[in-house]
Amino acid sequence: MAAPHVGIWMYENGGGKAIEQKLVHALAERGIQTSTGLNLRDARAQGGSIMCNGIAMEKLDTFLSYNAGQQTQYQLYLYQTLSETIPTLNNYNAFSIAEDKFRTSHLLSSQGIVTPDYRLCHKNDMDGLKSAIRDFGGKLVYKPTDGWGGVGIVKIDSEQALDMLMPFLSRTDLRYFYVERFINYDNTDYRIDIVDGKCVGCYGRKAPKDDWKTNITSGGSVFVREPSDEVVDIAVKATKTLGLEIAGVDLIYDREREEYVVLEVNTIPAFATPEQEALGINFNHSKISAMVELIDKTVQRKLSLQSAKVA
Repeated sequence: MAAPHVGIWMYENGGGKAIEQKLVHALAERGIQTSTGLNLRDARAQGGSIMCNGIAMEKLDTFLSYNAGQQTQYQLYLYQTLSETIPTLNNYNAFSIAEDKFRTSHLLSSQGIVTPDYRLCHKNDMDGLKSAIRDFGGKLVYKPTDGWGGVGIVKIDSEQALDMLMPFLSRTDLRYFYVERFINYDNTDYRIDIVDGKCVGCYGRKAPKDDWKTNITSGGSVFVREPSDEVVDIAVKATKTLGLEIAGVDLIYDREREEYVVLEVNTIPAFATPEQEALGINFNHSKISAMVELIDKTVQRKLSLQSAKVA
């Protein structure tokens, strides 16, 4: 019987290549073969098969897609198609919801998980936007529904500022506007890493001086931070609600309402970089172990289903 075969596409910057090697080694110890570098940008689909770098993707037992910054519509289209045939981590349906800020907030809110108050308005609904900024206490945050790293996020401090921004926004090809209430917080957050329903790591991020965004790509810095049971429980519940196998949940504390708020759920949360590990942020080992366990479990489930069909 051939060894189970897993495909991986892992980011390479920030120590990602070393993480990939550790995953490959740990999976080999379990008798699982791996093929790496499976960037669907290089794939072609024809005759009922998706081929990528010589690998027939549908014949894989699991595909781990773990690269946030290079996803194109072509890659996502193939990712979705592949997820209908073999197990993918994350599964595409959950991935597509979590990649959309509105759909994420809408689903979490419907299940009683606190998110920022939000409003989705048609691009010509100026009255709706003005109503939102009044309802939200005079401040709101405009966000693209997709994207990552804080790109395109704008804080609007007044109705007058909204009036000034609207001529620019109206010239874009956006179909709608997604806005959130600006939350009064201490400019720090929690990043909780969840794998297969369990917390595997946590650290804090702090916005740079004279800014409010904590994203590393926006100039934020990381620091060692221990989560409370309440924070972990919220992160686990948010991940399960979205149906993700792997997630990084960002939470902040609303000082006005005195409650934790899920700000965002990331589908490809980064491992700690070597520089961050030097600061004492040491969760990579536990996260790798949990991901290997998850991949192994996913592979075995697929093989069991195949055996049952044959029988």
